[in-house]
Amino acid sequence: MSWEGYTLRSPQHANAAFIPTIVYGTAWKKDRTADLVHQAIKSGFRAADTAAQPKHYREDLVGEGMRRALGDGIVRREDLYIQTKFTSVQGQNRDDMPYDPNVSVADQVHASVRSSLYNLRSSASPGSAKETYLDALVLHSPLPTMAQTIEAWSTLETYVPDRIRHLGISNTTLPVLRELVSLAKVKPAVVQNRFYGGTQFDVPLRAYCREHEIIYQSFWTLTANPELAQSEPVIFLARDAGVSSAAALYGLVLSLGQTTILNGTTKEEHMEADLAALKSLQLFSSENPNKWHGVVEDFAQLTGDHVLL
Repeated sequence: MSWEGYTLRSPQHANAAFIPTIVYGTAWKKDRTADLVHQAIKSGFRAADTAAQPKHYREDLVGEGMRRALGDGIVRREDLYIQTKFTSVQGQNRDDMPYDPNVSVADQVHASVRSSLYNLRSSASPGSAKETYLDALVLHSPLPTMAQTIEAWSTLETYVPDRIRHLGISNTTLPVLRELVSLAKVKPAVVQNRFYGGTQFDVPLRAYCREHEIIYQSFWTLTANPELAQSEPVIFLARDAGVSSAAALYGLVLSLGQTTILNGTTKEEHMEADLAALKSLQLFSSENPNKWHGVVEDFAQLTGDHVLL
């Protein structure tokens, strides 16, 4: 595993994106989005996830917060990982979406991408959208039919590698992912799914991702897993490594391999503490390899990953 992050597999682009292990999640932040994104970057986050879905995200304010951090000299654009999503009609509020729902899927995708490139431009100048690039653009979910999913995907492929570096899919099943990989010219670089017991923690899907060099992005990691957060391996690691139980859970999910985590905290102290905890866990794992391997194996028993270890 890597504590820092992963360089995404991409034969299409010499400058493949680097995705940190902890990605700032921007859903449901509403009018606070710009301030929170700026604070997250100031606190040390170097990746942000958003979506062209006004129903749950303020993609425009993610761009504003990013530009503020760039203007303050906190970070350079090339040191950030910025990821957004195309959300199909089924996931949109029909009164507020970035495209006409009555046009073809391909035209919906083009309009959504144009909107995202504008919202996430590096400069306040509207014209700078012409030079904007995205590190990844993710299908928010498979579309109602596989034919529509492939239509959306093939449209996104036309932007790779110049305007979009990598493509991904969210809220997917293993059969859909397999078919997408078999049909796509540009293979998925990331899969973003909810990591929880309802899907048996996506064990076969995550194994497939590792086999195909796809990074698994875990979301709702804390909210959906109260039992895991109070489990013996998590409590043991939190105590012995001197971190919070939330940070211990993050570390153990990361230990499952080729995995990153969305962290959507709205508190500055938690932003800084969660990032600092990763360094504490890295130090603990290197200084106490036997304890670390033991707790990882115990955690894998809980998620079902032990069959793969």
